[in-house]
Amino acid sequence: MVRLFIFLAAVQLVLFVLALISCLSVARVRNAPRVVWVLVILLIPLLGPLAYFFWGRPRPAPVEGGIVRRRPAPASPDDDADFLRSVDTEQSKRDREMLAQWEKDLNNREED
Repeated sequence: MVRLFIFLAAVQLVLFVLALISCLSVARVRNAPRVVWVLVILLIPLLGPLAYFFWGRPRPAPVEGGIVRRRPAPASPDDDADFLRSVDTEQSKRDREMLAQWEKDLNNREED
């Protein structure tokens, strides 16, 4: 029984050290501020580091050729299909109004 206790204490110590180093070395953590994760790791003996590894570590970067889960935002207005549709609609409306005006002017000139 003592050996099991020593083994579990060693596992807990290793998890504690790994979680603390991981939390302090990454650029961003998930689901809570870094200070909260450090306090959880320090104050909750075994469940704190496990919680950090399951819910606090940042997700790994997507692999090349992997599934893209969200649509990237357009980099410029030319890449945004909705914007191009709205511009096309506004431009078409202005063109129709201008054409109607030209036809009206042409008809007025022909009558004179």
